[in-house]
Amino acid sequence: MKAIIIGDIVGKPGRRALAQVLLGLKQKHNAEFVVANVENCAAGAGVIPRIGDEILKLQVDVMTSGNHIYDKKEVVPYIESQPRLLRPLNYPNDSPGRGVWLGVSQSGTPVAVINVQGRVFMPPTDCPFRAVDRALSEIGTRASVIIVDHHAEATSEKLAMGRHLDGRVSCVVGTHTHVQTADEQILPGGTAYITDLGMTGPHEGVIGVRSELVLTRFLRGMPARFETAKGRPKLHGIVVEVDERGGRAIAIERVSIEATDESEPNGDDEY
Repeated sequence: MKAIIIGDIVGKPGRRALAQVLLGLKQKHNAEFVVANVENCAAGAGVIPRIGDEILKLQVDVMTSGNHIYDKKEVVPYIESQPRLLRPLNYPNDSPGRGVWLGVSQSGTPVAVINVQGRVFMPPTDCPFRAVDRALSEIGTRASVIIVDHHAEATSEKLAMGRHLDGRVSCVVGTHTHVQTADEQILPGGTAYITDLGMTGPHEGVIGVRSELVLTRFLRGMPARFETAKGRPKLHGIVVEVDERGGRAIAIERVSIEATDESEPNGDDEY
């Protein structure tokens, strides 16, 4: 079984890159399952219902997220009713939504997707390591392929998660930092790993934000409302091949594909 896992989709440029590239990427690799991190897909922070639906229609099977999941208030009823949108599992139990998806791929392979958030340099949460341990106990034998999105800041914490889960899950990917790392590998126990998938969005700015706004903060210490950059849209992620009988990864390939830099359509809204 081959799956595509896509790094943080940022704003309209990221959604356009996804629309331009994903179908061809699926066909090229004969992939049957797609996971994408969407926590920045609505104006660079959060997700709203119509954008979530738009992404699902592009043949994304499961949407993961992170610390910006609740930035748009419209997401609360949506995440409660849409099981294919996850929030970090290690949030409080009564937080809206869920952190695990269980289902099947296009060919009927049982798949689980787990979303957790790191704690180093991040908002307070429960322990992501213990949270995944509990989730794996609950999943048991119900999924032969298990994908974990660890939304975290620190490289050390992400790699520690990979080592912690090696041999117990099919794939561990890091998200959040928006810079694709070149350390894709299959760990000794058979788990595919990459520290950060990268960003699906505009690469002309600073991790998806207009450069001049970020520089205002760094150089002058002045507040500036961040806005999504526009130039050089790319899709970042990985293609992973898994032996669905035992859940072990066979191959992992890093993906970076440039999309067409389209101008803003007339009458487009803020998202």
